Formats: sequence, C-alpha cells, structure tokens
Amino acid sequence: MATATGTDTKPMKAPMKPEDVLRVIAAGRGRAICVPTMTTSPAWRTIAPDDLSVGCVGFMGGASSMGLGLALARPDRRVIVLDGDGSLLMQLGSLATNAGAAPRNFVHLLFKNGVYHTSGAQGIPGGLDVDFVMMAKGAGYRVVTMIDDLEEFKRRLPELLAAGGPVFAELHTGLAEQTPMTARGGVAFHQQVENLRNALLKPRAR
Repeated sequence: MATATGTDTKPMKAPMKPEDVLRVIAAGRGRAICVPTMTTSPAWRTIAPDDLSVGCVGFMGGASSMGLGLALARPDRRVIVLDGDGSLLMQLGSLATNAGAAPRNFVHLLFKNGVYHTSGAQGIPGGLDVDFVMMAKGAGYRVVTMIDDLEEFKRRLPELLAAGGPVFAELHTGLAEQTPMTARGGVAFHQQVENLRNALLKPRAR
C-alpha cells in the first residue's frame, strides 16, 4: 500500500508580483477610472501616470467607498478599485454597501498578501486564510472569483471588465517593491481630485 510522504507535497505556487498585475490592468483598462490604495499606489503612479486615477492613501479602507461614489456618479465609466486585504479589513462593511448599491460599472480587485505592508508587513488577522471571496459572495457581489496566476489574470481581465458589476476578484500577490512609506511624493490628493474632475468634464474628441 502506498503511503503519503513529505515528498508528495506539491510546491506552493509563487504569488503574482503586484507590479506585473498592475501593468496588465493598465494595458486593459481603457478609459476606466482607477482608485489605487496603499501599496498599489507607488507603482501605479509610475505605470499609469494619467489623470483618470485618484489614490486612496491616508484613509485606510476607504478605496472601495470612494470607488463606489465615482461609479454611481459616472455610470458611463468603468471604475476599478485596486484594494488591499489589510485595507479592506478596516472597512468590511463596505462589501455589503457596494453590493447593495449594485453599480454595474464597479470592479473591485483585491491584492491579497496577508500583511499590512505599508506599516511594516505585520500579519493581518487571519493572514492568508481570510476568505474574501466568500465574504464578497455573501455580501451580494454579482461576480466573484479568485485568481493566483498572471497568465490566467491576463486571459480573464477583459471578461471581468465587461461583466455587469459589482465584480470582485481576489488576486493572490506578493509584496510590492515600494510602499507609500518608502516612496513618498506624487500628486497631492486634492490635485488628483481636481485633475480627475477636469478630465471627466472634458468633452471627447470627435
């Protein structure tokens, strides 16, 4: 009879690099408004330095609420929230709020790494065992999924962006190369808001 041994254990898949995931999003977002937060912010402002993004740094957990407001105000625009697991834990009630408002143009991408990276990589309560997919599904998001492979994310992003929201995808990622604490600077929040407002009020070229 065969017996299980330690050598039978499959090696764990390496998590996706956040910067690689962000590049895929930048290439496929079209004219969507993006709301990065915490550790997605430094890389995003380099990868996508335009005026259709507004960062949520300094009010931890507020990214999806800000994204919800934008989605409701501009139903003609897709809104993509680039959230973190530590941030979302601060405002778990936002899942039910987002699902209840049910904006069809709302896409919530959660970068799951199991730590509060910005403040020093302390483990979040529950670590990687926290099941945000189940939470989002229970809250009432229309489309809920988990992705842990970059090639799969490349294939599936177009369908996630085209689906009727609210959409939630838990993305298994490693730690970003930089955080708001190690890469300070960027455009001030009030100026980001003004830039986004001006861009949205600008008539499209015919």
